[in-house]
Amino acid sequence: MGNFKKIWSDNTFYGLFRLVCNFLLTKIFYPQARIIRFPIYIKGKNRIKIGKGFTSGVGLRLDCEHIAGFSEPKLVIGENVEVNDYVHIGCVHGITIEDNVLIASKVFITDHNHGIYSGDQLHSHPDSVPKTRIVTGSKVHIAKNVWIGELVTILPGVTIGEGTIIGANSVVSKSIPPHCIAAGNPAKVVKAFNSISLKWEK
Repeated sequence: MGNFKKIWSDNTFYGLFRLVCNFLLTKIFYPQARIIRFPIYIKGKNRIKIGKGFTSGVGLRLDCEHIAGFSEPKLVIGENVEVNDYVHIGCVHGITIEDNVLIASKVFITDHNHGIYSGDQLHSHPDSVPKTRIVTGSKVHIAKNVWIGELVTILPGVTIGEGTIIGANSVVSKSIPPHCIAAGNPAKVVKAFNSISLKWEK
């Protein structure tokens, strides 16, 4: 019992110490945020806008890279957005995340691909070096009050409508309308909110 109390006390002190350190670092480097839990990895900080009240878990990675031939991208994160541990957002064309979005851990959001694999254009050869292939894709837009579950992947060109929920482990390859629940690979609508009955219905 005595050992348990000691471990609990030590962990509580360490957790409090980390919280204070993270809070101080947040106010120094990202004063508009509520709290960012370090370490955090950012590329292209001058192309990233983070709104008031932002909260992150550990290991957040934000890449906003300007590639020759494309207009300069913007990664815009609205107010009171909360992302959990090890979220990765990769931006080349443009990604907007509106207010009050909640993102669970290990979510990947990208607006680009390396190479061309469909359509009428010249396809990328499998023997070419992946990182040298032409960068394709289009903007991603996540509307306000969206909740994205754990281990979700959101692919280029996707819009997720206001108030929608994306179930854990889903791969979102096409746009999802507002006020619904989508899940699966590829993600499909499984329920929608009935504004008359005020219930989620299949």
